[in-house]
Amino acid sequence: MKTTGELLLEIGCEEIPAGMIARATAELKELLSKHLVTSRLVDEPTVDDSIEAFGAPRRLVAIAKNVRLRQEDMTREIVGPPKAVACDSQGKPTRAALSFSEKQSIPVEKLLVISTPKGEYLAARQSIAGEAAREVLARALPECIREISWPRSMYWTTADSPRFIRPIRWIAAVLDGATIPFSFADVHSGNRTDGHRFLGKSGIPVTSSRDYELKLKKNFVLCRPDERRKKIEEEIRSLTSRRSLRAHDDPELLNLVTYLNEYPTVISGDFDPAYLQLPDEILITVMRGHQKYFAVEKRSGELAPHFLAVINLPHDSKGLVRAGHERVLRARFADARFFWDSDQKCKLEAYLPKLATVTYERRLGSYGDKVERARTLARWLAEQWFNRGMTQADVAGSDRAAELAKCDLVTEMVREFPELQGVVGGLYARAQGEPESIAWAVYDHYKPLGLDEPLPRNLIGCTVALADKLDSLVACFGVGIVPTGSSDPFALRRAATGIVKIILERRLPVSLSAMISAAAKALQEHAPRIDVSSQIEQQTLEFVLDRARFYFREKAGFSYDEINAVFAAGADDLCDAADRIAAVKAIRYSKDFAPLAASFKRIRNILEKSAGKDDKGQVAVRPDLLKEKAEVDLQAAAQKIREEVAVRKKDRNYKSALEGISKLRPSVDKFFDGVLVMVEDRDVRKNRIALLASLLKEFSTIADFSELGADEPK
Repeated sequence: MKTTGELLLEIGCEEIPAGMIARATAELKELLSKHLVTSRLVDEPTVDDSIEAFGAPRRLVAIAKNVRLRQEDMTREIVGPPKAVACDSQGKPTRAALSFSEKQSIPVEKLLVISTPKGEYLAARQSIAGEAAREVLARALPECIREISWPRSMYWTTADSPRFIRPIRWIAAVLDGATIPFSFADVHSGNRTDGHRFLGKSGIPVTSSRDYELKLKKNFVLCRPDERRKKIEEEIRSLTSRRSLRAHDDPELLNLVTYLNEYPTVISGDFDPAYLQLPDEILITVMRGHQKYFAVEKRSGELAPHFLAVINLPHDSKGLVRAGHERVLRARFADARFFWDSDQKCKLEAYLPKLATVTYERRLGSYGDKVERARTLARWLAEQWFNRGMTQADVAGSDRAAELAKCDLVTEMVREFPELQGVVGGLYARAQGEPESIAWAVYDHYKPLGLDEPLPRNLIGCTVALADKLDSLVACFGVGIVPTGSSDPFALRRAATGIVKIILERRLPVSLSAMISAAAKALQEHAPRIDVSSQIEQQTLEFVLDRARFYFREKAGFSYDEINAVFAAGADDLCDAADRIAAVKAIRYSKDFAPLAASFKRIRNILEKSAGKDDKGQVAVRPDLLKEKAEVDLQAAAQKIREEVAVRKKDRNYKSALEGISKLRPSVDKFFDGVLVMVEDRDVRKNRIALLASLLKEFSTIADFSELGADEPK
């Protein structure tokens, strides 16, 4: 007799925003998995293999294999009162036993006595017959649909009806070929789906996932995103290769058009080569931002006067769609050229006064105020690096770039294409004769936008980027705007990550705390009503250090305990911290170092236990109180190694320094084997604790070895 079957669930609705579909399908899979497991219709270890979910603009789909057609019968034990309470001295049931029996609808004589870690208890054993899966799923699937979270949702029947991202038009719910009956938002489930909105049929009956996919394909719907993406990629290659061209690489746009269309087809179009006089960045943004077109390049990387559009049709045999796209793009390019020419009628710096009318944040003033703070910071940073790659001209250039960096926010071009902010400023600066280094600095000052994104291409750009990001952090923390959970309206996490990435990858010698203090000083200079206390500076520093931990873990590949060990010894100089983490990683599993790290953990535990007692007062080690040979030898070895390590640390040869520290291992081992620290003699005890404290303090300046775990590398 057949015991399992396949579940097909499709939620058909009006077009879902393309950017939400992938996340929604992932959540649908997770929710369906949860409900199937808790309903005992699938076993948890097989969930990932047996359930999949995917989506298209008008549908979210989930398929589950090997779903039980009926729940298995279940026996459970319900624990009642303790036996001592449930039975009197003659073993007869008390009122507690009778009440438990009545509550469980089981005769008192059928109650069991079970042994638990707490003693013997009465228990009731119940047999629960499994329900048919269709009945269970009729309750579970509406809840599954209801629990999908959206950034925003709507209702379309009555105000108290369930909400969803778009109005639901049909629901297909089939288990082993049979419909699962339920309703959601006044839509009754069935076994029918709809094809392409214009080209396909409606009310198509389906019995299984295979039947579903084949029938939808005949009705111009490719329900799986991988299939749609593959079709788009193949057609792009076909259209470009025959003309020795290539599509401009744009993974985000490829993903977007994959979820914008149910039956994607790529067509090519042309535009007037005269528009190529506009910068590539503007042409590409016009094509991708508003029209979702792929730009086309020659093999040399130069833009060609062509574009690729993805349409939701199988073909454009008469070229009518192509002509429409060309007409729209021509108008968009004409607008862009007008904005370019109009904005160029005055110098970029002439837009500065207008920034005073654009609010950055109510308490922090305008973008004009932010520019002045960034200029102060950029000059300070550049002066820190003077004679370390920065020239006097670069110091002045950093000030000039910071002055111009935000001017494009009030240009017509950026008002139309906000995603070009910074880029437009750099293009205008270059077109107006600003030095190349300053133009690129303006162009790049928002970079990096992510952990894997590129840095500003020159040191002036890095200076302005750091100044802008530092000001955002300190200013926002100063008025209490701190990221919480998923709320980060000023992108402060990205700003802090950018600061860390620039410092580390450009190897910039700078103190984080000094940078933050300089930013706080600049804020108070230009916004005296905002008081940035030392606590706020420390809070900002901890926030940046947390993003540094994230960088070292995710980008550099260091482990938690390696990072924690080094950060415990200080990480104000991130480049120095990076060198120390690399040294710890290189040596941590060596023959002597790993046991020594365990000994340092033991030392810390001893010191923590002695804290607050009379052993705390002594700081210096008294040689006259070193009674045992092992402690005399440890003190001598520590003194010798201390001098060697100091020289190596000064040269930042941290691996060699750690190798020197690891030579302490034999002396530390002999100390713990032959010396009792917590002796009765108070002065000797204090002296031994002072010896251990000096070891922990003096040899933990590279890393706190007690933070390192004992696990072997995998």
